[in-house]
Amino acid sequence: MLAALAASASAASAQTDYYNTDAGRPITVVDAYPVERRAVELQLAPLRLERARGSVYTWALEPELAVGLLPQTQFEIGFPIAYVDGGVLGRSTGLAGVELSALHNLNVETAIPAFAVVGDVLLPAGGLGPDRAYASLKGIATKTFRWARLHANGAYTFGDEPAADTRGLAEVSRWMGGVAADRALPLRSILVTAEVVARQPIAAAEDVEWSTGAGTRYQFSPRWALDAGVGCHFTGEARPWSVTFGGAYAFGLPWRNR
Repeated sequence: MLAALAASASAASAQTDYYNTDAGRPITVVDAYPVERRAVELQLAPLRLERARGSVYTWALEPELAVGLLPQTQFEIGFPIAYVDGGVLGRSTGLAGVELSALHNLNVETAIPAFAVVGDVLLPAGGLGPDRAYASLKGIATKTFRWARLHANGAYTFGDEPAADTRGLAEVSRWMGGVAADRALPLRSILVTAEVVARQPIAAAEDVEWSTGAGTRYQFSPRWALDAGVGCHFTGEARPWSVTFGGAYAFGLPWRNR
């Protein structure tokens, strides 16, 4: 079986998208690298199922578009859509806001880690979206060793605490910090990764939540990358567990560099 997989593997020179991690595909912590300049990545079907205490199920689908318009910089837009099944509490479906973000890589990794900054805005849109816009700033560090890559993320969200009856803010944190490690397997088209994350919900009265997750990304073809993961919260009131599955299609824009 291993010989057959090795014989059927695509050229490694085209297999790079699986190595550039994205939030939610399959874990929260990401690396410090954007998509390549003039590249486009379509995240077509990132699906997430979450079950919290009380048998509350949430299905989330977040198609995103990332474009490398400038050197070491990517711009991204996402449209999170959620379906919440609360049992006797009822069901609801809707757009959970519109997310705009820009990531800029500050340096090439040498003896020091690679660093990046991300600016993000969640706009009020849809029945499950926030009641106002929330802006956040994130710092990212990535360091590569022979045995693995290590990542550290820290983010802070600006803005007032929402009203008590506001819905759709489950993923908005006042602050978030996490570390992760990943390793490419010998065929160099599979990445395995794991993380530990702490987050303070946007509501100040709620306690800090700790979670962990793990997953894998696989370069199915030179343009397609697939991912799957699992996660769970081990503190907090709801303590949900989740599973994710997604895919991304990457291609280059036609214009030439100048």
